[in-house]
Amino acid sequence: MASQIPKPDQIKQFKEFLGIYNKFTETCSLDCVKDFTTREVKPEEMTSLTAKAGFLGQP
Repeated sequence: MASQIPKPDQIKQFKEFLGIYNKFTETCSLDCVKDFTTREVKPEEMTSLTAKAGFLGQP
């Protein structure tokens, strides 16, 4: 049976994960989206989003 990670360490690792995930999504959003005043996706934004999705392994 695999050893369990102590609860305080689990919480610390989860907080680190959330921090990294938050920074990553913020960076990707700021790189891809140029205009936050409209709900429309511009063609140049779509190109960036598509490239990032391919990088992440999404269809």
